[in-house]
Amino acid sequence: MKLNAGCWRRRLAVLVIGASWLTGCATAGFETGGVAACPPVVEYSTEGQAQTAEELARLPDGSAIVEMMDDYTAMRDLTRLCR
Repeated sequence: MKLNAGCWRRRLAVLVIGASWLTGCATAGFETGGVAACPPVVEYSTEGQAQTAEELARLPDGSAIVEMMDDYTAMRDLTRLCR
C-alpha cells in the first residue's frame, strides 16, 4: 500500500491548527511584574464594609446599584476561586 503524502500533510496541518487553538485557552499564573490571569481582590476595612452595608440597606429594592453590587460580589467570589 502506497502512502499518500498529500493526505498526511493535510492531517498534520489540521493537527497543528487545532493545537495552536488549544494553546490560546491556557492561562498564565500570577507573577509579580508579569501578566496575571487572575486579577487581585481589593480588601476593604471592616468599617468600610459596615458603612457600605448600611448605605445599601437604605436603597430601595430593585435598585440598579443593588443589582450591580450583587454582580460585583459574584465577580469577587470568582476571582478568589481563580487563585
